[in-house]
Amino acid sequence: MARMRTLADRAEQLLGSAVVSTTPVAGGDVCTSTRLRLSDGRSALIKTRPHAPDGFFEAEARGLRWLAEPGVAEVAEVLGVQADCIVLGWIEPTRPTPESAAALGRMLAELHASGAPEFGAAEDGFIGTLPLPNKPADTWPEFFAVRRILPYLKVAADRGHIEAEGADLVERVVRRIVDLAGPEEPPARLHGDLWSGNIVWSSERHAVLVDPAAHGGHRETDLAMLALFGLPQLARVQAAYAEVHPLADGWEERQPLHQLFPLLVHAALFGGRYGQLVTEAARKLA
Repeated sequence: MARMRTLADRAEQLLGSAVVSTTPVAGGDVCTSTRLRLSDGRSALIKTRPHAPDGFFEAEARGLRWLAEPGVAEVAEVLGVQADCIVLGWIEPTRPTPESAAALGRMLAELHASGAPEFGAAEDGFIGTLPLPNKPADTWPEFFAVRRILPYLKVAADRGHIEAEGADLVERVVRRIVDLAGPEEPPARLHGDLWSGNIVWSSERHAVLVDPAAHGGHRETDLAMLALFGLPQLARVQAAYAEVHPLADGWEERQPLHQLFPLLVHAALFGGRYGQLVTEAARKLA
């Protein structure tokens, strides 16, 4: 009860509106989420994490605002942020429909096409609980190798979460990444952690993006992550995307390259089978 009062007090300071009730929200391994009902009739979501790393919630807020900037994507609204919490507009969830899946595909195509100033971002961020280096690079192959593959390969290897064979295969992929990357494309505006859990299906807004690791990158990275972890009606999303912003030939064969990043992050964090999945993806490319 005391914790809920503390949450309410913090939200009231940020929002300038009284909290009339709080309800825990299930799910989420990284943060604790609570629904707030406000005296002005609105609902909001407050996310907290004990001993959050410096800049943790500020990075989430910055990413959400950057994704919303072009005005083409449905993105969770940032209502307030402090070092130990973020408050977002409440999204009433529903089940996806064929229409909402197609709307998501079109939205992602327009978001990616809105572009980014560079491969990377002005500030580092987080992916799950791990730091996410974003220092810009001149080309996407360099950025992906140095900022996305090698840092998490090192963490996974240091923690004993990937076998020597798998690490060697990943390093061989890095040495060939220019040849594997496909046609050059300008930086796309990416969500950066686009798995099904970071898409909230909404009856009012079709599909809403949450919890980004936003940066300028290659648009196939977002789509490869959707395919890796599964998404309802993925084929409809892909088809609608292609109608707006067709992908370069060979994109399906390049998916294992883009999937190395999320697989390595999971191997670094959780170990288990993820190290073997990294090895399998790298073997398809090496």
